[in-house]
Amino acid sequence: MNDIAHLLGTALSRPGGASSDFDLNPGTVLPEGRKLREAGVLIAVTTYGGRPEVLLTKRSSALKHHPGQIAFPGGKREEGDADVAAAALREASEEIGLPEDRSVILGQMPTHETVTGFMVTPVVAMVERPFEIIPQQSEVEEVFSVPLSHLLDTSNYSIQSRRWRGTRRHYFTVPWGPYYIWGATARMLRALAARMEE
Repeated sequence: MNDIAHLLGTALSRPGGASSDFDLNPGTVLPEGRKLREAGVLIAVTTYGGRPEVLLTKRSSALKHHPGQIAFPGGKREEGDADVAAAALREASEEIGLPEDRSVILGQMPTHETVTGFMVTPVVAMVERPFEIIPQQSEVEEVFSVPLSHLLDTSNYSIQSRRWRGTRRHYFTVPWGPYYIWGATARMLRALAARMEE
């Protein structure tokens, strides 16, 4: 598993540009002077189950924003958070019960801008010991894991589209079993996979 940590750490140390929900939609006109809120998400790679896997959540269908979608644990940076990494660790603790001291941070990906006005920093961490998964009932419907090997294979990604606010919007997808992983989550994972292939 040390090899996985080394490979991920090396990939994260490579220079790279930011990504956004608009990457595949070059005609999108963004408002000048827009203010983005800082957020951090945790790409938690577990190594205690025999193969490296990434923890993901299915958001509650009762939520106002992105109900039922697949997401990383994480959220906006609060006033008490030292940085976005601290925000990601805190949110993972609140959303899935991951103790903050179980995560070994390997590095960060460049930021990702979302259509909902967040500047998200993906924080990559190793989780080497099991823990009791406790979904936050108000936000998380389910917690599941996907083999890291599946997410790092760029051939598993496809570009699809749907109409959104009157225009056709294109986005990445990386399905796994019954889980339709798409949008910002898939875009950030696709960026990590591309870095690993360099």
